[in-house]
Amino acid sequence: MTHDRRRLVVVGGSDAGIAAGMRAHQLDRALAPLVVVADAYPNFSICGLPFYLSGETPDWRDLAHHSRDDLEAAGLQLRLNHAATRVNADNHTLDVRDPDGGTLVIGYEQLVIGTGAVPARPPIAGLDLDGVHVLHTMDHVLAVHADMTAASATRVLVVGAGYIGLELADAFTHRSLDVTVVEMLDQVLPTVDAELADELRATLEAHGVTVATGVTVEAIEPGGAGLRVSADDGTDRPADIVVVAAGVRPDTALAETAGVTLGINGAIIVDRRMRTDVPDVFAAGDCVETWHALLEQPTYLPLGTTAHKQGRVAGSNAAGHDATYAGSLGSQVVKIFDRVVARTGLRPQEAAEHGFDPRTVDVTTDDHKAYYPGATPLRIRLTGDADGQLLGAQLLGHRDAEVAKRCDIIATAIHQRLTVTDLLDLDLTYTPPLSAPWDPVQQAAQAWETTQR
Repeated sequence: MTHDRRRLVVVGGSDAGIAAGMRAHQLDRALAPLVVVADAYPNFSICGLPFYLSGETPDWRDLAHHSRDDLEAAGLQLRLNHAATRVNADNHTLDVRDPDGGTLVIGYEQLVIGTGAVPARPPIAGLDLDGVHVLHTMDHVLAVHADMTAASATRVLVVGAGYIGLELADAFTHRSLDVTVVEMLDQVLPTVDAELADELRATLEAHGVTVATGVTVEAIEPGGAGLRVSADDGTDRPADIVVVAAGVRPDTALAETAGVTLGINGAIIVDRRMRTDVPDVFAAGDCVETWHALLEQPTYLPLGTTAHKQGRVAGSNAAGHDATYAGSLGSQVVKIFDRVVARTGLRPQEAAEHGFDPRTVDVTTDDHKAYYPGATPLRIRLTGDADGQLLGAQLLGHRDAEVAKRCDIIATAIHQRLTVTDLLDLDLTYTPPLSAPWDPVQQAAQAWETTQR
C-alpha cells in the first residue's frame, strides 16, 4: 500500500471530471489536479459513440475531446485504469485500486466526484449472453463494433427508444443491418410529445427500421444461429446482436462511502456551488441532482452539456474561487436520419404538474422563404403560461432547417425570463435561403399570442 497527498483529486475521466480539473488549473497554475480514471479512455465523447458504430467517425480515437497529451499539457495528472473504491472523509483520503489489484491511499485537500451514470439494467433474463450489450464504456462499444462487423451479423434489436436507442437504430441502419427497436412505453422518444414522436416513428419506419412500442422485453435466449428475444406481447424476435439502451441511473457507489446524502433518482444532493454535504467533497455531472433554471428546484437531468458546466463550477470552487451553477432547462437535440428533434424547458404536461397554466400552439412553417429552393417544413410546439411566461418548446424538422438554432433561441429567452411576446422583439438574422423576416420561432410566438385573445 502506497500513500500520496494532493491538493485536488478528481475521480472520473469524463465530461464533469475533466472539466473540473482543467478549470481548477486554469485558475491556479500551481495546482496540478490528479484525475483518477477507471478505464483507459479519458475525456471520450459518450455522445459520439453511435457515430463510431455507424462508420461516420471511422476511428474511435477521434472521439476523444482531448488527447492524453492535451490533458497533461493542460495541467492534469492522470492515473488511468485506476478505480477509486472508497472515500475516507474523516481523514481526507481516497482508496484506489491499481491495475495490479493493489491499493493506493491518496490524500486530498479537495475532492471532486464525477463518476457519472451507469446504464439501467432492466429485468431481462439473458443480459449476460454473448451478443447482448448494455453500453457503458468504450470497451463495450468496441465489443459491439466487433460483433456488428462480423460477417454473420445481419439483425440487430435495440431495447429502448430514447435518444441513444434511436441514434443506435440510425447507426446500425447506416451499416445496412436489419434493425428492430422495442420500447416499453407507448411512443418513441418519450421526452417529447406524442405528436412529434409519431412523426419521428414514421421517419424510422421509412428507413426500414421495425418499431414496436408498448412492448416489454422479458428474456433473451440462444435461438437458432443467433438470439431469440421474447416480449410480453407473445412474440419471439430473432437477432444476432441485442443492444440495451434503457436509460441510466447515477453512479453513486463511491460517493456513498463518503457519507453524502442522496436525493432525486438516487443522485447526489449538491448545492449550486456543487458542494455535497460532506466537507471538501464536490460532485458534478450525471451522478448529481441538477438545478432547474425555470422551476428553481433540483431535478435529475443527465446531459453532457450539464456535466461540462457543473464540472467547471466544481473545479472553480475546489480551486478556491466562488462560482455558481446557473441551472439547466433540459435542452436536448438529436438527429435521426435526416430529421432533427429538439426540446427545451417544460412540455405542457410537465408545466401543469408544476402549477403552471400552460397554453401550447403547434405551428408548421417553412424553415426559410419558400421561393428559395429547398424549403422544408419546420414544426414548433411552443408553450407559455396563461400569464405570458415562456415555458418551453419542442421542434421537429429537416437536419438543414436550423432546428437546434431555433431551439437555442428559445432556451436563451427562457433563461432570461422573457415572455412569449418578447420573442417578437428579438432582432434575428434574415436572408431568404435561411429564414424569413419573421423567423419561425417568432411565427410560433405570433400564433401563440393570437390564441390568447
